[in-house]
Amino acid sequence: MSGRACGAIELSSIGIGFKVQDEMLKSASVDLLLARTICSGKYFIMIGGNISAIEAAMQTALAIGGDAVIDHLTVANTYEGVFSALSQSVVLTEDNIGALGIIETFSGVSAVVAADTAGKAAKVTLFRLHLAMAMGGKGLLLMTGSVSDVDAATAAAAAAVRSRGLLVSEIVIPRPSRELFEEYI
Repeated sequence: MSGRACGAIELSSIGIGFKVQDEMLKSASVDLLLARTICSGKYFIMIGGNISAIEAAMQTALAIGGDAVIDHLTVANTYEGVFSALSQSVVLTEDNIGALGIIETFSGVSAVVAADTAGKAAKVTLFRLHLAMAMGGKGLLLMTGSVSDVDAATAAAAAAVRSRGLLVSEIVIPRPSRELFEEYI
């Protein structure tokens, strides 16, 4: 999925979310990457495809979503690791674990912003992008790599999310205990 555009929108209404999703898919030739209810009573939609189709679908979403839109984004050239981290298909081994970077956000969309920014800022492995389920509507990004790369990626991601007013926390643990990674290896 390298070089692929994506769009995401988070809505405060599940019913409006269904309507927005339907109209997005009818308005442009896009792939539905993710659509689901999220905590707490919100709806999240993520689409992929070429940038012109994404832009058209997102314009439709914003028009229909109106006041129910919490957050949204369009990324022309999405960092490929975002999709792997979102699908939780990244496999960590003892050899590729380094420092741990954590970005916690107030929305799922802003966690996608953090992941795309972090992946483009430094050589890190994004291994978990958790969007709002069982977290009160928050987003969570976990990454690993060298201390300097994790520092750079975390700082860049935090700045991008902070500029949206949606940063909860940014953490870098230079030498994490292996137990922090147990469910990933």
